[in-house]
Amino acid sequence: MVVQDSGRPRLLEPFLHQVGGHLSVMRYDEHTVCKPLISQEQRFYESLPLAMKRFTPQYKGTITVHLQKDSRGRLSLVANPLTENRGPFTVSTESAAVAIWQTLQQTTGGSALPLAQWQHPQRAHSLKESPATALLRSELHLKAQVPSLVEDANGNLTEKGSFNPWGLHCHQAHLSRLCAEYPENKRHRFLLLENVVSQYKHPCILDLKMGTRQHGDDASEEKKARHMRKCAQSTSAHLGMRICGMQVYQTDKKHFLCKDKYYGRKLSVEGFRQALYQFLHDGTRFRMELLEPIQHQLQALLSVIRSQSSYRFYSSSLLIIYDGQETPQTPHGSSVIKVDVRMIDFAHTTYKGSWNEHTTYDGPDPGYIFGLENLIQILQRIHEGQ
Repeated sequence: MVVQDSGRPRLLEPFLHQVGGHLSVMRYDEHTVCKPLISQEQRFYESLPLAMKRFTPQYKGTITVHLQKDSRGRLSLVANPLTENRGPFTVSTESAAVAIWQTLQQTTGGSALPLAQWQHPQRAHSLKESPATALLRSELHLKAQVPSLVEDANGNLTEKGSFNPWGLHCHQAHLSRLCAEYPENKRHRFLLLENVVSQYKHPCILDLKMGTRQHGDDASEEKKARHMRKCAQSTSAHLGMRICGMQVYQTDKKHFLCKDKYYGRKLSVEGFRQALYQFLHDGTRFRMELLEPIQHQLQALLSVIRSQSSYRFYSSSLLIIYDGQETPQTPHGSSVIKVDVRMIDFAHTTYKGSWNEHTTYDGPDPGYIFGLENLIQILQRIHEGQ
């Protein structure tokens, strides 16, 4: 299913609540995001088992996009209309994403940030490293180019505005790669997916890389070894999951506390438990009321995964989402607590009948189940005050 507007080209904005991953996620409209199309992931969404639809973003089709440069030399990704009208497009000045991105480009002189304008707190990387690779390292941070990016006393990246710095890193890296590898008028296909945080005022998001194995069946020996090493050296091996990113709204300081995948890789089992506790803490108090609904949804997902024979969700992530702004109480003294649990990133998912099936597996995914069971157990222990 290909979805296109019939009017002018649509500017794709950086998605300001991307907390993990390496592919850039873009905002298509209030309720829709898009990401570079990978055939295996598209086929997964198109053949998704009915029981899993509750726990995945709604698939909305595909679009084609291209790079476009404005009169100031600033690069943007633009969704092509059905008529392929190459005329001018307008940008709402009220868009926070556009304003932040344009500030970045104005202060860095155009399409790509020179490596010299990024700082590394521990070591300098070789200038031979590509901009795309370098910009994806979380230790790199903006050198006062966006005033709202700050670092606290503990070295944590925080935001005083409404965006997570990781998404901007991914967006910059994606533009750099497209500029280097393709002509400006090259058409690229993107997936359109539900924006699962659109209903939240201050979306608190935990991105967990699930399972004890992360490489796909088609991975090279070098890539396989690299991913196995990451799993062995992180909580993936011991818990069947590791943190890939996190943002949690701090009500006392009115900003998000942000963590990235490099932070998650360094955590011990006890460190993971403490990070999970931190995810549910708003800077003033621990949100105890969230534990039961989150556990309820995780138990429901566990039942669904146990029923999916042959599926292996290699390198996929699980998002846990809640609103950092507490719901006001009703006149009866109760409040509706909204939490969400969603599976994302299926580029390496395999199952019986998948188009590039290398191996057919029997039964449900044991690594994913191991991770879910441990997650539920840790949350239960937190609930019990252990």
